Amino acid sequence: MKKKILATVLTAAMAVSMLAGCSSESASKASEAAATTAEATTAAEETKAEETTAAEAKDTGDLKTVSIQIDGSAVPYYAPLYLAQENGYFAEEGLNVEFYYAAAADIVKNVAAGNVEFGFPNADAVVAAKAQGIPVKVVHTTYQEGLGAIIFGSDSGISTPADLKGKKVAVTSLGSANYFQLQAAMESAGLTIDDVQVEIVGTGAILTALTEGQVDAIVFSKLRTIELNNSGYAASEITCDQFLPSFGNVLVAGNKLVAEDPETVDGFCRALNKAIEYIIDGHVEEAVDMSIEKYAPTFAEKRDVVVQILNDVFVKTLWQSDYTKENGIGASNPEKWQALIDESKEIGNIDETFDASELLYTPAK
Repeated sequence: MKKKILATVLTAAMAVSMLAGCSSESASKASEAAATTAEATTAAEETKAEETTAAEAKDTGDLKTVSIQIDGSAVPYYAPLYLAQENGYFAEEGLNVEFYYAAAADIVKNVAAGNVEFGFPNADAVVAAKAQGIPVKVVHTTYQEGLGAIIFGSDSGISTPADLKGKKVAVTSLGSANYFQLQAAMESAGLTIDDVQVEIVGTGAILTALTEGQVDAIVFSKLRTIELNNSGYAASEITCDQFLPSFGNVLVAGNKLVAEDPETVDGFCRALNKAIEYIIDGHVEEAVDMSIEKYAPTFAEKRDVVVQILNDVFVKTLWQSDYTKENGIGASNPEKWQALIDESKEIGNIDETFDASELLYTPAK
């Protein structure tokens, strides 16, 4: 019901905006007309609301509806979250989950404010937010390493960060995680960010900039390296996790929710783990097909490459690591998190460092 209220508020805001563009006389007439019909429609609206509430109760039973805001848009790479909902793993924990999408920085703020219960942003945005005093906790380190990579043509002659000196390298923005990854990569070679020509190219055009030779390399998601090769462009990469340790997307919750309702947090994490383990256990294609059919239909033509990416990247290195082998799926390695925090301070992504224990929450098994 919370989301229906939000939708109603947005609709009302749009209506006010439209009226603001009319003359005062027109607005007055519209107001009078609305007042005239309001009484006649109130009973019908109340009946409809009662019917909707009853239908929702029938569909979700005694489940608690919670929401998660995910970085970007609906893509089949978020299959574990979708599968946990569709296969009833969330329901087993007493939860019904609604999905929304936004930019990472906005997600962290919404989670902290309680506008949504959970968020799934990239780790760099979480560290930056925590350093600013935004009260959030990482409750599940879903991706055990970062997705960032320096991507270039296989015939470009590039093989190390030092080879980028003097070349054009594209990032999506100067404040992006990929920009800081490039900075760290250059420093690893004894160079600085000023030793490359940084180009700002939007997400929708950055791959084209590379394939058409407008830039020599891009710093972007390593998932795109596989996509490029499958499209016929021979691409190679240097992964950035070795220069700036990170985690890609992680599950976060607000400090208030963690403190006051740990059962919900723990249940969400258990369901997510069950979905990941199910996919790893030979059900990648099933998860991809379901995600495309119900959540991301625009990926239908990319179905096979998505299956390959989940098998080659997510199953092998993102969802699993040496740390998860000992501590379980989603476990948060405090030493690696501390390395990310400290390095973020070194390269200027945050002003002050902090202890990783302030950021991490360990769910009950």
